[in-house]
Formats: sequence, C-alpha cells, structure tokens
Amino acid sequence: MIRRRKIINNLALFFCFLTALWGLFWLVFILFDVIRHGITALTPSLILNDPTPPGVPGGGLKHAIIGHILITLTATLIGVPIGILGGTFLAEYGRNYRISKIISFIADIMVSIPAIIVGAFVYAILVKPVGHFSGLAGGISLAIIMIPVIVRTTEGMLSLVPWTLREAAFALGAPYYKVIFQVVYRSAGVGIFTGVILAVARVTGEAAPLLFTSFNNSYTTYNIFQPMASLTVTIFQYAMGPYEDWHKQAWGASFLITLFILFLAIVGRYLVKRRFKI
Repeated sequence: MIRRRKIINNLALFFCFLTALWGLFWLVFILFDVIRHGITALTPSLILNDPTPPGVPGGGLKHAIIGHILITLTATLIGVPIGILGGTFLAEYGRNYRISKIISFIADIMVSIPAIIVGAFVYAILVKPVGHFSGLAGGISLAIIMIPVIVRTTEGMLSLVPWTLREAAFALGAPYYKVIFQVVYRSAGVGIFTGVILAVARVTGEAAPLLFTSFNNSYTTYNIFQPMASLTVTIFQYAMGPYEDWHKQAWGASFLITLFILFLAIVGRYLVKRRFKI
C-alpha cells in the first residue's frame, strides 16, 4: 500500500512538472520572440517621431506613447483612490455589515470579467451619449478594471494588521480616521502599493476596452477629451496592416510594453519580499 502511494505520488509530481515546464516553455518562447523582434525596432526615432502616412517608411510612435501614458495616468488617478477607499471601508468600517460581503463578492467577480465587456459598457454610457471617442473614456474603462484589484488587495492587507495596534492607538485618544492613516496604512503600505503596481501592470497591456473608448488618433494630442492613440491599439492596427514597417513598429511597441510590465512586476516582487521576508 505504501509503495503504491509513493508511485502515485511520483507520477503526480512528474505530471505537474511537465505541465509547469510546458507553460514555462511558451512563456519564454513569447518573451524571446518579442525581445528578438522588438529590440531591433527600438530606436530613438520610434520614440521621438510622429507617424508617417500609410505606406511611407519611417516615423515613430510618439503619439501612441504619449496617449498611452495619459490614458494610464488618468486610470490611475481615478482607480487608485476609489480602490483604496473601497478596500478601507470593507476592512475597517464594514466588517459587521452584510453589504460589505456583497461588495467583496462583486469585486471578486469583477477581477475576472473580460476587459472587452468593460469597454462595451463604457462605450454605452459615456462614448455614445457624448458622440465621440475620448482618452478620458479610455482611462475610465481601465480604472474600472483596476478598482476591484486594488479593493481586494487593500482589504486583504488591512485585514492582516493586528487589531491590537488599533487598540493601542485608541488608548492614546486617537480618533479612528487618524488610526487608519497613521497606524494601519503605515503597517500595510507596502502591500497596498504592491497591489496598485500590479493593477497598473494589468491595465497597461489592455487593448480591447480602448478600442471602444479612446479608439485611436494618427496625431499627437494631449487633450484627453478627444480620440487618443495608445500603444496597445496601435499594435493591433499595425500588426493587421499590410506594411512591413508597421509590423516592425508593432514589435517595438510590444517590446516597450513588455519592458514596462516586467519592470512593475519586479518592483512589486521586490516590495513583497522586502516587507514579508519571503
């Protein structure tokens, strides 16, 4: 019986190893392909120049880089405060309310909802009534994707702070809001910041909601109330285009986004390791 269990255990470990190796192979393959094609396309002109007319070689992705930064910044400014405040309510004020469990359950569902559904929703309530696409609509769609991630992360991090720390602050006469800002947030700050980084990294690579909201723009614009280009939508457009120069620039844009996401992931891992010593 013991020998049979060992055989089954070894077989299970072997199959788990094979599946992990299979997934790792495709991850490395995709990253290698993006780096191999993208690093050759990453030139100063790609970052500093505006695009040329279709079919004309040269140009760059200045319009898409600026647009992507503005859209992501708008999403961060909207999503981060709402997400942190929502997670704070669930962890601090709403522990004894049934509505908190409902909000937490909805947040869990929203974390896994397809991004294209969010884009269609924002298109219906914001783009269609206004009559045109805009970078603001794109930022709002990305913020909706960010909020549940930050809410769940903030709630989890604040729940890990021992209640005795709050009681010690109460004993000194501190009001609850000061306890939260000066004690609880300081204890869970690294974890909350890590959740924010991961949420930003997730929305940075989203293209589907931006197709319905910010759409695209062939020119550099700083007006978020007008249609605005983004790297992800530009990658989709250029990769489907008939021009070889477009394909090269699409690889360069893919490499830029990959570098940014990898940078955020490394920073998040480092903060978690430093905070929790793992």
